Amino acid sequence: MRYLYTLALLTIIVVVSSCRNDFETSTSTGELRFSRDTIYLDTVFTNIGSSTYNLKVYNRSDDAINIPTVRLSRGEASDYRLNVDGVAGREFNDVEILAKDSIFIFVETTIDINDYTSDDVDFLYTDAIEFDTGSNAQKVELVTLVKDATFIFPDREDATGIIETLTVNGTETQIQGRYLMDDELTFTSDKPYVVYGYMAVGDPNGGTAKTLNINPGARIHFHQNSGIIVANNASLKINGTLSASQEELENEVILEGDRLEPGFSDIPGQWGAILLTTGSVDNEMRYTTIKNATVGILNESNTTTGSPNLTLANTQIYNSGAVGLLNRFSTVEASNTVINNAGQFAMLVQLGGNYSFDHCTFTNYFTSGSRTTPAVFLDNTLAAGDQLFVGSLEKATFRNSIIYGNQGEELLFNRHENADFNFKFENTLIRFDDSFGSFEESEFHQFDDATRYENIIISIEPDFKAPNDNKLQIGDASAANGQGNPAVSQLFPLDLIGTNRTVNPDLGAYESIIFNED
Repeated sequence: MRYLYTLALLTIIVVVSSCRNDFETSTSTGELRFSRDTIYLDTVFTNIGSSTYNLKVYNRSDDAINIPTVRLSRGEASDYRLNVDGVAGREFNDVEILAKDSIFIFVETTIDINDYTSDDVDFLYTDAIEFDTGSNAQKVELVTLVKDATFIFPDREDATGIIETLTVNGTETQIQGRYLMDDELTFTSDKPYVVYGYMAVGDPNGGTAKTLNINPGARIHFHQNSGIIVANNASLKINGTLSASQEELENEVILEGDRLEPGFSDIPGQWGAILLTTGSVDNEMRYTTIKNATVGILNESNTTTGSPNLTLANTQIYNSGAVGLLNRFSTVEASNTVINNAGQFAMLVQLGGNYSFDHCTFTNYFTSGSRTTPAVFLDNTLAAGDQLFVGSLEKATFRNSIIYGNQGEELLFNRHENADFNFKFENTLIRFDDSFGSFEESEFHQFDDATRYENIIISIEPDFKAPNDNKLQIGDASAANGQGNPAVSQLFPLDLIGTNRTVNPDLGAYESIIFNED
């Protein structure tokens, strides 16, 4: 009896199922619906694969349908690749979509700009996904901007194919990369540069001094775990100039990751760092933007005498995974410099050194993770394993500057008593909210101590335009407005974007503006 009941139940299920419309397909009538009518695959570099983009195809009807063909207009010659409902190819037949259902189509591309007749650095490549033919035909456009580029790859051993590693200042490392040749030591704005591994500047044998010159308007893109190393008595000179357009930044030198999609424009930690080792000298960066590194600049030196081993002028460092500017026993002069949004510190000093910061904006509004560290931290020690190294902070002066962020205490210190620890803040706006009185006895946070603090403003909002978006211009009502020392501003008469500041100068890298109400 139980057997007969089960058989009857199965029969009913089969009969009912056979009546469902979505098991009997009808030919598509050109009424498909799409999640978008054009897929922009953003910008890719020549011969570098794009991200994967998706298209959703909907069947809104009450019947299952059969699409006779789904294909790329360029056919097998297309530089696009499709995956239709789990199957890869460029042309597909009899694609079924159940009633009131949908399928996914995934799109990728890799394009060699040299395959096409074009003298331009940029080339627009297009195609389309065609659904059916004749009167029922529908299509979705595909558009990709391809950039020609100069690629810098690390060398490989001929016999093994193993990527070679660098010897830096006479010490072998596990850092993959290679030293630039003499004919590679000038970067221009003709094409963007794409760097894999670390490109090193210097003579690997410690002989002739080398200099990498980067001309105005150059664009340098770094792959993951890539960057620049300057060593062996070499120098890095980034020679950007003021741009006429603050949108185009045609004369700015920009260093960032190699993911060009808009979704990656402000993601921290996409590449490594600019490493100015103890063997580097006379490094300069002017009108330079460094974005989305793990450490924007790691600057080391073995002396604090003589000329600066790093000069920063009109330089911006944003979205660093760890630290924007990390200095170790260095001599640095910085003006009109902005550092914002770092996973730990906007600016960190270790092992002391000798520093001058004028009209700088050091802020931290990092939102990509939690942060318990201040925007600026001055330290005359460095812990390495079970060893503690100590150096003298000979001088650290901050004039006409802003130190702020989204935490209460954005300026902290750590001093080892066996070494000097000299600093002074003049005409500087600092965020320091000691809500619980934890620093009442701290000798370094006595803001009425004129030997260390002069004309200081504490914890009054600077009225930044949009600090989370790295827009650090101050408003006309800012507490920093008109608070600068004119004697300092005379040394730096133009702000970061070329506005004159010789009369009633403001604090920070920017003169105040009136924000548009929008």
